[in-house]
Amino acid sequence: QVQLVESGGGLVQAGDSLTLSCTAPGRTFGGYAVGWFRQSPGAKREFVAGIKLRDENTYYTHSVEGRFTISRNNAKNTVYLQMNNLKSEDTAAYYCALKVPDTTSRIAIYLAYEYDYWGQGTQVTVSS
Repeated sequence: QVQLVESGGGLVQAGDSLTLSCTAPGRTFGGYAVGWFRQSPGAKREFVAGIKLRDENTYYTHSVEGRFTISRNNAKNTVYLQMNNLKSEDTAAYYCALKVPDTTSRIAIYLAYEYDYWGQGTQVTVSS
């Protein structure tokens, strides 16, 4: 069992920035990828960004490209989601997730059901 812990959410104004952190206390991130997803009330959980742990290639949903950056700090065993120029439509609970098994699928990183472990979420609220 892998515990994931998110932090860094909060209430900000449109145009502001936030950095979310995801850690795995007591263990090193290992596996295929770490993804950030978000979910608003009544909506499906959607992919935001992902990073493959082996080559650190990054992937983003179109609506956040150029504004959000996912990165990994191995020394701190942390994956970050830097969010700039936040918009009201970014308001959601943000979750980090870990997919452990390797895959040849090019779309697996985008799919919530492919991930094995999830954090409890951190709320991001952007006021306009």
